[in-house]
Amino acid sequence: MHPLRIGFLSTAGIGKKNWKAILNSGNCVVSAVASRDVSKSREFIRQCQDEHSFDIIPDALGSYEALLVSPNVDAVYIPLPTGLRKEFVLRAAAAGKHILCEKPCAANVAELEAMLAACRQHQVQFLDGVMFMHNSRLAKVREILDDGQSVGSLRRIASAFTFYPGEEFFQSNIRANGLLEPTGCLGDLGWYSIRFALWTMNWQLPLRVTGKILSHSADLPGRPSSPTEFSAELHYADGVSVEFYSSFRTAKQQWVHVSGQKGWLRLPDFVHPLNGYEPAFEVNEKFITVASDVKCPPAGDPTAYGHLTAQDTRMWRNFANQIASGKLNTDWPNWALQTQKVLDACHESARSGQSVTI
Repeated sequence: MHPLRIGFLSTAGIGKKNWKAILNSGNCVVSAVASRDVSKSREFIRQCQDEHSFDIIPDALGSYEALLVSPNVDAVYIPLPTGLRKEFVLRAAAAGKHILCEKPCAANVAELEAMLAACRQHQVQFLDGVMFMHNSRLAKVREILDDGQSVGSLRRIASAFTFYPGEEFFQSNIRANGLLEPTGCLGDLGWYSIRFALWTMNWQLPLRVTGKILSHSADLPGRPSSPTEFSAELHYADGVSVEFYSSFRTAKQQWVHVSGQKGWLRLPDFVHPLNGYEPAFEVNEKFITVASDVKCPPAGDPTAYGHLTAQDTRMWRNFANQIASGKLNTDWPNWALQTQKVLDACHESARSGQSVTI
């Protein structure tokens, strides 16, 4: 089997992390990078190759169209702004390219449904870039949640994912631009909290949600505002409730806490594990470390194999393995759609000032 050849549709900064993960995956390579300016493609490739080099230097392309028709690309990575994703997912699917899309996947549910329908029609795989879903830690967390004793019946899920990037961010970054990123911090950060809650609840949707925009970027000429601080409550039929807080105005944190009738479970780093080699979590004041599935690293260098087990590496490895199987994973697009439904409801509630039923 030849490695899955990945084409980058833009030179967004998050691509550098994914470049490294693809290199470490063992079954993927970056084969092309496209920008509307070929000099940006060349410079992006040069910077990435300087740090993490592929044997064959990827093609530098001067248009997205050139990448979509390239015979050297099997799948595309799409980190374009949310407001632009639908067009290029539809075009990539029509070109027969498999798709790994950054989140939030679309501006709204209707857009995502159209995107996923195109992927089904053209028999291409769709996956959103939620790396923690591919972490080996989740299987152990699920085991604890399902044992009936450690946590027991669930009652409450609480989480926060925040960071403060400095004031310049609110003037120049696309995540403060409501035209390109209409849900702002809710889409960029809240997507993770919603996803973890849905996963914990075995993909049940809440009955109703209440969302609140606590702060937003300035509404400038030609650039509408977007949420920069957001909170929400989700309510389930059996009384389980969920709260989450997303913010570009609060110091970095990324925790989730699950409360049950018999105990509790906490991940202090649920989005980006502090230790990619042996991620851990806490259950009733006891830390549980998840053993790596690769050989123990050399003494004195506990991070030596970290890149092999990192969740971003696993994500790309799983993506390539799924495509190599010749079968489409239907769970992955459904996870994205469920997340988008809850996100849309939270945003609608915040804008209307009313609870929204899903």
